[in-house]
Parts: sequence; structure tokens; C-alpha cells
Amino acid sequence: MLGGTQSLHTNSLDETFALPTKEAVTLALRTQQVIAHESGAADTIDPLAGSYYVEHLTDRMEQGFARYLAEIEKRGGMVEAVEQGYPQREIVEAAFHFQQQVEEGEKTIVGINKYATDEEVAIPTLAIDPEVERKQNERLAETRRTRDDGRWRESLDALRSAARTGDELMPRFLDCARAYASVGEQVAVLKEVFGEYHDPGYF
Repeated sequence: MLGGTQSLHTNSLDETFALPTKEAVTLALRTQQVIAHESGAADTIDPLAGSYYVEHLTDRMEQGFARYLAEIEKRGGMVEAVEQGYPQREIVEAAFHFQQQVEEGEKTIVGINKYATDEEVAIPTLAIDPEVERKQNERLAETRRTRDDGRWRESLDALRSAARTGDELMPRFLDCARAYASVGEQVAVLKEVFGEYHDPGYF
């Protein structure tokens, strides 16, 4: 908020376990509302304007961006860098460094490496009624049974051909959708042509 964000998202506390419960979503929403309407952070367009520390951090970020852009250009562009595993390695190494800092106590994570308790906190999670899955499977089966098989096959063949020749894929995706080809079926065609991606730096 102090940095002038245009959009503020607050994760539900149970988001890592399951789809959010109504209670968790409400708490996340109330958090946003407290920040927006009670904190006063939105009353000033740029509350940290002129802050030396913010300007210093901005300069450091810009320097970091410049270093990465130069490194990517030196490797021949982003596509080449990805194929060489460069950004993937940077992400993994940054995550490893962060975890090291946490485990060595250099970085404090409240409740993890400081102020932790032995108390088990039970987080209620949303349970999806199995009936929802059953009905969705029935709808999918009915769609596959009633769709025009010829049109469906032609749309997937056209997608396959476009993928092989490097033609624009979006019109083919739309044709597949109109022929009721599922996302999974379309992805299977792309896997057939392109294969599956594996991180070149680690696999």
C-alpha cells in the first residue's frame, strides 16, 4: 500500500492446504478492507515520496535488473537463457540461499525459526462433495458421446499440423473448443509434437 500498489491480494490462510473455506476467504477480504479503509494508507497518493531508503532500494532493484538483462543478452536472449537453464538455476539458488538464511537464523520467520511453539494449530479445510466430481465426469462423458467425432478429429489434426509447421495456434485452439475437444486432449496433441518440458539444468 505504501508503495502505491494498484492491486492488493491477500492469500487465504488455508490456501496451501485446499480451496479456501468461506471463513478464510472472509478473513482475507476483511484484511484488505482494514488496510483500505482503516489504515489511512490510501489517503495519500504517495506516502513514501522522497524517502531516501525507498529510493535506495529502487536503485538496487534497477541495478539488479540491469545485471540480469545484460546476462540474458550475453546468452543470446531469453529463449537461449531458458534452454541453458540460466533463470531456473538462479531461482533455485535464490531459494536455497533463503532457506540457508532461515535455518541459520540470519533471517527470522516468526513461528518457524523464532517464537515457535509446540502447539498444533488445526486449520479447517474445505471438503468438496464427491457428488460434484461425479456430476462433472458425467457431463464430460455426455459431451464426448454427443459431439461430432469427425469435426473433433479434424480440429485436433489441424492443431497438430499447426504445431508442427509453426503456424498460429490460437485459431486452432478456438476450433478445438468449438468442436468440444477437451483441454486435456489438446494438450496431449501438443505433447505429441513438442514433447514435455524438463528443466535442462537439473534433469
